[in-house]
Amino acid sequence: MRFILPLGLIATTLAIAPVRFDREKVLRVKPQDEKQANIIKDLAKTNQLDFWYPDAIHHIAANMTIDFRVSEKEFHSIQSALDQNKMHYEILIHDLQEEIEKQFDVKEDIPGRHSYAKYNNWNKIIAWTKKMVHKHPEMVSRIKIGTTVEDNPLYVLKIGKRDERRKAIFMDCGIHAREWISPAFCQWFVYQAAKTYGKNKIMTKLLDRMNFYVLPVFNVDGYIWSWTQNRMWRKNRSKNQNSKCIGTDLNRNFNVSWNSFPNTKNPCLNTYGGPEPESEKETKAVTDFIRSHLKSIKAYITFHSYSQMLLFPYGYTSKLPANHKDLAKVAKIGTDVLATRYETRYIYGPIASTIYPTSGSSLDWAYNLGIKHTFAFELRDKGKFGFLLPESLIKPTCKETLLAVKYIAKYILKHTS
Repeated sequence: MRFILPLGLIATTLAIAPVRFDREKVLRVKPQDEKQANIIKDLAKTNQLDFWYPDAIHHIAANMTIDFRVSEKEFHSIQSALDQNKMHYEILIHDLQEEIEKQFDVKEDIPGRHSYAKYNNWNKIIAWTKKMVHKHPEMVSRIKIGTTVEDNPLYVLKIGKRDERRKAIFMDCGIHAREWISPAFCQWFVYQAAKTYGKNKIMTKLLDRMNFYVLPVFNVDGYIWSWTQNRMWRKNRSKNQNSKCIGTDLNRNFNVSWNSFPNTKNPCLNTYGGPEPESEKETKAVTDFIRSHLKSIKAYITFHSYSQMLLFPYGYTSKLPANHKDLAKVAKIGTDVLATRYETRYIYGPIASTIYPTSGSSLDWAYNLGIKHTFAFELRDKGKFGFLLPESLIKPTCKETLLAVKYIAKYILKHTS
C-alpha cells in the first residue's frame, strides 16, 4: 500500500512544468552588409533562435538592428561564429529567467483591488471587466464577441453613451501573447476614461461625442499560456494539421495579402499565418464585430511591443496609402504629444519601411476595409528589457501613450465624417 502516491502529487507530475529560461541570452547584432546578414540567417537555420526584432528570418537585412534569444547551450557556438566574422554584438539580457522574475517589481497596493501598476493574469482581467461595468453602468458595457479555440470568452468593453450611431474607435491589445505591456495599456485606458469623465475636459468631450470599443486581450489562450507555461509564447493555441507545432500568429491571419511572404507556411514558426485567412476563431470574432460596426468605426488602433514606434499602413507593400500625408501628420503630432510627458522618443511611418514588411496584419486589413485612420503602437522599450518591461514602467508607459491616443481621438472627432 505504501506505493500509492497522493492524488495531488499524481496531478502535478502529469502537469507540464513551465518552461524555464535559465542563463538564456538576448543578443543584439547589427550586420554591416549583406554578407553579415546572411551569416545570421544561416545561424538561424542551424540553431533555435527566437527572433524578438524583427520577428522572422526573412526580414533580416544589412544595417538592421536584430535582437534574438539564444539558449545557454547554443550561445558559445553563436558567439564564436559572430567573433570569427568580426560582427559586433551586445548582450541585452544575460539571464532571461532572472529578468522574467525581476519584471514583477511592484508591490500589490491593496489585496483584492485591481492594480493598474501590475501585470494582471487573465482571471484578474476577466473579473475587472465585470467590475468596470458594475462601477460605471452608464458608461461601460461588456460585449461578448466570440470565444477562443480553448473556449475562453472574447470581451469587448464599450465606453461611451448608449448611442450606436456615434463615431467610434476600435482598440485592441495583446494580439501577441508575450507583449504584456499591451493589455496593461488597454486596462489603463478603460480605467482612465471611466474615472476622468466629467473631470478631464478632453476625455469628457470625447466620451460625450464618441464611443470606444476596447478588446483588452485579443489572444486570450496565448496570454494564459504565457502566464502559466511559457513566458515567451507569441501565437494563439490552435492545433495545426499534420504538425506537432501549436498556434497561429493572429496578426498574420487577416485577409489582406495573406501569406504573401516566404516561410509563412511552416506551423512551427512564430509568424505562421494559419491554414487560411480568418481561420482562427479570435480573428473571425474581431473581423465580424468590426464589419458589423463599420458605419460608426472611424479609427482602428492596435497595441504591440516593443520598439517605440507609431505605425500606419501599409505593411505588405511599399506603396503608400491615398491619405498617407494625413496619417503621417497625425502620427507625427501623436508622437510629439507622447514625448511631452517623459521625453520618450517614438519614430513613426508606414509599417513596411519603418519596422519591416508584414502580410495579413490587422492594421492593413482594417484600412482596406474602409477605416482610413488605422495605427499600431509599438510600446516601450527599445530593447533593454524587450518583452519583459518591468512593472515599475507600466504607469509611465500608459500615461504617455494615453496622451497620444487622446490626440488621435480628438483628430478623428474633428476630421472624419
